[in-house]
Amino acid sequence: MDGEPLGTTDPPRCHWASSDPLYLAYHDRQWGVPVHDDRELFEMLLLEGAQAGLSWLTILRRREEYRRVFSGFDPRRLARWGEERIARALADPGIIRNRLKVAAAVRNARAFLALVQEHGSFDRFLWQRAGGAPRQNRWRTPAEVPAETAESRDLSRELKARGFTFVGPTICYAYMQAVGVVNDHLVTCFRHREVARLPPPRVDE
Repeated sequence: MDGEPLGTTDPPRCHWASSDPLYLAYHDRQWGVPVHDDRELFEMLLLEGAQAGLSWLTILRRREEYRRVFSGFDPRRLARWGEERIARALADPGIIRNRLKVAAAVRNARAFLALVQEHGSFDRFLWQRAGGAPRQNRWRTPAEVPAETAESRDLSRELKARGFTFVGPTICYAYMQAVGVVNDHLVTCFRHREVARLPPPRVDE
């Protein structure tokens, strides 16, 4: 992915990008980049839910473990989990062992598959709601960046109505930021212009 090489320069970044290499890589290479791969969209939705009440860095440090434990974030495999498989996941120290969040991952996998069956893809569902292109915000200070928006509240209501859990308005807005539905890099951040120049997602008609 385009972007200045990590570790060779010190370009201006968003306020939340710490010096932790995982955080820097996530900020510089992934956050805000439009996503339209269903498996990746599903992964990010589950990880944002797992983060509730925790720091994002806590989840980033366990991301590979989550992929291992959660069947590679394959919604078809995850949707088949029963109580025995949930219990095995809850016994695994690689993830945050919160029963509500693990059970929500299974429930969300089933809801995700039902939504995909209806719309053809989650990509189509998400990006058609977004008007087919990312919103290019131009925040100058951290205080300007909202925790939720009318769009995230609408997405939250829609997902909850379809059986998803851990998809409140704040989680949904963090999700929209992460998968590039909005470009919330500060205008002073070197990634704002790079992300704004990326081609829009290819939304199926």
